[in-house]
Amino acid sequence: MKKILDPCCGSRMFWFDKQDNRAVFTDKRKENHILCDGRELVIEPDMIMDFTNLKFDDESFYMVVFDPPHLRKAGPDSWMAKKYGKLDENWPSMIRDGFAECFRVLKPNGTLIFKWNETQIKVSEILKLTDQKPVVGHISGKRANTHWICFLKESS
Repeated sequence: MKKILDPCCGSRMFWFDKQDNRAVFTDKRKENHILCDGRELVIEPDMIMDFTNLKFDDESFYMVVFDPPHLRKAGPDSWMAKKYGKLDENWPSMIRDGFAECFRVLKPNGTLIFKWNETQIKVSEILKLTDQKPVVGHISGKRANTHWICFLKESS
């Protein structure tokens, strides 16, 4: 049984072990690209799935790592969009539904790790899209735009 869900795994950039057998990696994309610097970008999830409609039972995972797309504006051939994905015009509903689904499949007392880059949308706007209360967070990156936030799902 897998214990961790990464519902928008992309190329698994921040995973120490990109094949970690404790995790299920899902994404709505399966793609290969050559980036502007010549590196290959491989998005190859275990299962094709949209994070707003997860095909897992309630309370299936001890941990969810939620790193949804954060870009609203990016060109169709943008390497940033290829690497991170892109939000559509209904992004608030998309993120709200994503949070709801991630918490639905998370076991009581389970941990949700949330990653957000606020280059285009402030983290304060994003946190309004869930009723769950964050526990701790950390800002990282060259411009301190990336936020790592930890949630603990309360037992029901």
